[in-house]
Amino acid sequence: MNFTFPKSASLFLVCFLCFTQFSSIYCEKKVSLALYYETLCPGCSDFIINYLPKIFKNGIIDIVDLKLVPWGNTRLQKDNTFKCQHGKDECFLDVVEACAINAWPDLNGHFPFIYCVESLVYHRNYTQWETCFEKLNLKKKPVTECVGSERGKELELHYAAETNALQPPHKYVPWVVVDGQPLYEDYEDFISYICKAYKGTTPVPGCSSSINVIKMGRKLNSFCLKQTAISKLSTISSAITSWLNRAKLTASA
Repeated sequence: MNFTFPKSASLFLVCFLCFTQFSSIYCEKKVSLALYYETLCPGCSDFIINYLPKIFKNGIIDIVDLKLVPWGNTRLQKDNTFKCQHGKDECFLDVVEACAINAWPDLNGHFPFIYCVESLVYHRNYTQWETCFEKLNLKKKPVTECVGSERGKELELHYAAETNALQPPHKYVPWVVVDGQPLYEDYEDFISYICKAYKGTTPVPGCSSSINVIKMGRKLNSFCLKQTAISKLSTISSAITSWLNRAKLTASA
């Protein structure tokens, strides 16, 4: 038997929990974390499986609102078809992951699936992506029907518009944005930036100074450039912006 609470009762319950010390962190404004990526970019799969899961440790997830945007450096052609940086397989998997997000909007629903698919990408076995349904005990129909219909394309067009509206425009992927600010080459230190952006009063174990230190120095990250040829000036500009961001945050620590 299913039970549904009246809106007034739900509001009362939320307010009650917000006034308890145990649940106060859930009522504070969360830090937005957005990842703009493409499915077959090695740097993206590396970030998703080796770095992004850190948000599920030491209470970080309690202060984060994570959004995944699978479009990346894909280009929209005049006939509304997609031209992906890593070919048709990437276009297909971008739609698969967009449909997974649509099918299971809750982070606990779509992230395990995307993590599974990207793990296969990381190990160069992405053609086996459908095995993730069985591994996670998920029904494949909501995703496969979406992929095979116009809905999948509609979702990708939405992500295309969102990615193209970025200010400043993204230069490569993975492109990580914390509270509207791109991290440039510092994206692997995203936890430190989340902790700096967090304005809540409830202590978060994952944000203790002993755990998170903003690392200075040149980054040797793996990413996929927005275009094949990028000017040296643009590369230098990105590096300088990245260094200034780290310096500013270190000074304010």
